[in-house]
Amino acid sequence: MRPMCCLKHLPRKSQPISIVSHRSLATATTHSPSRYRTPPPYPPRPSPSGIPSVPIITTPYRIKTYPPLPSARSHCPVPLQVFADSQLSLLDPTGARRRLFSRTNPDAAHVGDILLVRFKTGEPFAGVCMNIRRRGVDTGILLRAQLTRVGTEMWVKVFSPTVVGVEVVQRVERRVRRARAYYFRKPKHDRGNLQGIVDHYLRTRSLLRSNSTTTPTTNKNSSNTRGKTSTMEKGKGKKA
Repeated sequence: MRPMCCLKHLPRKSQPISIVSHRSLATATTHSPSRYRTPPPYPPRPSPSGIPSVPIITTPYRIKTYPPLPSARSHCPVPLQVFADSQLSLLDPTGARRRLFSRTNPDAAHVGDILLVRFKTGEPFAGVCMNIRRRGVDTGILLRAQLTRVGTEMWVKVFSPTVVGVEVVQRVERRVRRARAYYFRKPKHDRGNLQGIVDHYLRTRSLLRSNSTTTPTTNKNSSNTRGKTSTMEKGKGKKA
């Protein structure tokens, strides 16, 4: 048979049970004051500069607004055009160059004409006009000529301060149907050396200027001779 328990366990059960003098578990609650108390609020710290702190404003703060500045478009709606016109009035006060290359002027220079450009420094340059680029102040012309049997081309700014004047030496007989006559570069259509045409133009212009300056003097001399003859005839009549 199997024993129910150990022999050492029997004397322990035979001893009287000791009454517990204290409670091992809390079975009742008491309203004792709490051990930890909340600290009082800290006083406001003074500012390091000694200035009292600014109180918080609870009312809404309104930002001061100003009316917008007047727009520049009311005074100058197209500033670039105004600037270009002012520059043209300075570079071309008489407006002769603008009329020479204007689309509405019937006597304006066209592609194919021979133009003579004079500069402040250097020799003048004459050539066939191959292209006219109308860009306001940046208006330019492309001229082609032959120097020492070598074809040379030059872009000339019409309103450049270094340009003294632009003259039309010879106009084309038939109007060129192209805005850019680049076919003048081919040997078939090349005008060749233009020095003879330019010299003839300069001679005729000098003759016309000399005739215009001498005509007033001849008229004065003729009037003086007429006055002398009339006075002589009057004197003869009195003597008779």
